[in-house]
Amino acid sequence: MSSPPPSARTRGSLPAGDDGYAPADRQRFVPEPPKRVAAPERTAFERDRARVVHAAASRRLAAKTQVVGPQSDDFVRNRLTHSLEVAQVARDLARALGCSPDVTETAALAHDLGHPPFGHNGERLLDELSQPCGGFEGNAQTLRILTRLEAKTFQGAPGQPGGDVSRGLNLTRATLDACTKYPWPRAVAEPPGGVHADGTRRTTVKFGVYDDDREVFDWMRADVAGSRQCVEAQVMDLADDVAYSVHDVEDGVVAGRIDLTRLRDAGERLAVWATVREWYLPGADDAALEAAWAGLAAVPSWPQAAYDGSRRALAGLKDVTSDLIGRFCGAVQMATLAAHDGPAVRHRADLVVPTSTLLEVALLKGVAAHYVMQADDRVAAMRRQRELLAELVDAVAAGAPGTLDPAFRADHAGAGDDAAALRVVVDQVASLTDASAVGWHARLCTGRPAPGPGDRGGP
Repeated sequence: MSSPPPSARTRGSLPAGDDGYAPADRQRFVPEPPKRVAAPERTAFERDRARVVHAAASRRLAAKTQVVGPQSDDFVRNRLTHSLEVAQVARDLARALGCSPDVTETAALAHDLGHPPFGHNGERLLDELSQPCGGFEGNAQTLRILTRLEAKTFQGAPGQPGGDVSRGLNLTRATLDACTKYPWPRAVAEPPGGVHADGTRRTTVKFGVYDDDREVFDWMRADVAGSRQCVEAQVMDLADDVAYSVHDVEDGVVAGRIDLTRLRDAGERLAVWATVREWYLPGADDAALEAAWAGLAAVPSWPQAAYDGSRRALAGLKDVTSDLIGRFCGAVQMATLAAHDGPAVRHRADLVVPTSTLLEVALLKGVAAHYVMQADDRVAAMRRQRELLAELVDAVAAGAPGTLDPAFRADHAGAGDDAAALRVVVDQVASLTDASAVGWHARLCTGRPAPGPGDRGGP
């Protein structure tokens, strides 16, 4: 997990409820009256979860890239299936630790909403193009979607001074905080590290809020001193790491790109360890990674033969996936409960991740990086994706507001300067799915019709 800038570790002294959450944790930026229609009684946090589940941005995750493109196979994961798996891991761990399962699950469901077309590859390109308006970051975009772009709640009324302002899903303070993986602005973000999936050094920094979204961000963090993650966000962050470390390997095995039995060869392992250091853990030595490998290989369900696509092999792969998730979450649960008294709620506890778990998770991520993400065909495809997205941004900007969906046209009309107008263009392009980005590019950049009626993809 990424480390925030140095910060204080104190929380306000608001009285907490029986579940450990204070009244302020359940507040919404725009106060909402009680529901007027008969409905099953739900808590504020349950309503938050329902709002994210029903959001259009959530549905679009089904057509956004995870590691292998969503069109390549009907077995591999996309951003939506990944988010559902992260949510299941996060909810179970939250329940064990004593924090709200609903808050934590909602954060997990929302954690990838800000991903643009082509995942981190598209994120990198949009960050390069949006420097005049403050850059692009998928987690900052998630906050923007939740608090502005996803239509649900408005503040004020049309025609009134300062009215008719979209406040997005208007989630509670605790849930928004849990959704914020990097609770600091770009100005104080740590320098980038590691490499992109094509082997080039990372140039993008991690941050969680754009400057023009600071009003709701500052409200959300009003009772927090410093820039630390709340514990629910830490659980979400860990669940994300665990899920994609295990599931990306599973997808790579099924796709025929990863054969875990190759790691029995010492030379093969050394090559993977080099990738682990280059991508994830620069300070990890071979001895530590060998020990982590020995721990994983000792898991009873670890594959003893190459995957052959049979039902027996698929069942065995599912067994090791389940066992590894249980292994990682169990270790974190035990370490965290041993370090804290009482429930782990918001800013009154920190997740404790044993070093052995960090090494094992990083090792699996390194396996996926080595055999899948660095593959020549994937690197070439990523280069083409960036070229397409750059041309699309230029075309949308040149034709705006006519090239924008209606909701973004209104934003463009209200843009006060070129930087604000560029942010609207980036919001539009970031909202597209992989397929709709290709369709828009065909229509705007080549003059050809979009490939299909479902390829528009805007909000």
